[in-house]
Amino acid sequence: MKRLLKFCLLGMIGAIPLKTIAQFENFKDSVVELVGVVMSSDSLKALPGATIMVKGQQRGTVANEQGVFDIVVLKGDVLMFTFVGYSPLEKKVPPDIAGNQYSLVALMTQDTSRYITTVVLRPRPTREQFERDFVTMQFKDDDLATATKNMDPKQRARLMRTLPRDAKEMTNYNLTQQARNMYYTGQAPPQNIFNPFAWSEFIKAWKRGDFKNNSDD
Repeated sequence: MKRLLKFCLLGMIGAIPLKTIAQFENFKDSVVELVGVVMSSDSLKALPGATIMVKGQQRGTVANEQGVFDIVVLKGDVLMFTFVGYSPLEKKVPPDIAGNQYSLVALMTQDTSRYITTVVLRPRPTREQFERDFVTMQFKDDDLATATKNMDPKQRARLMRTLPRDAKEMTNYNLTQQARNMYYTGQAPPQNIFNPFAWSEFIKAWKRGDFKNNSDD
């Protein structure tokens, strides 16, 4: 029986066209695991949240908190890097890479030309009034300043607490609640008010100030 199965497997492998096998080997050789980091060209500071897309395809990834990203591409693909306040950057994966791994550093340059704010100073009756208004004048944040503030860790934590859940988060929450209800079907679910671990987490959150009103941060 074992010899019969061995002959069947050999026959199936032999039935695969050699051209198909060669195409698969070529495709496997062209796949590359690309690991890189996105940084600012002037300060070499990581750019977390930078977007990396494969040009001409609806496929990409996002850099993590350290600006590091990992994506699978093909040799010869062109990667497009974008980040708020920086000029778009393109990097081509060399088609003659030896092996299936490659790394690169993407240095992006700040683009302030599109974010220059125009301020109109109207005439003032006296020089003293002009100097006073010039010093105390408040300017509205432009797109670059707003994006920079929104990237602040405190601001992102505040937005996470106040913004409503999106469709994916609501779906996961509902599925979790349904699974919990089914798990405790026919019995009383546990009450966290008697759970010492829940009280410990509550006290830690209280000490961290998670329940404070951070509107004036």
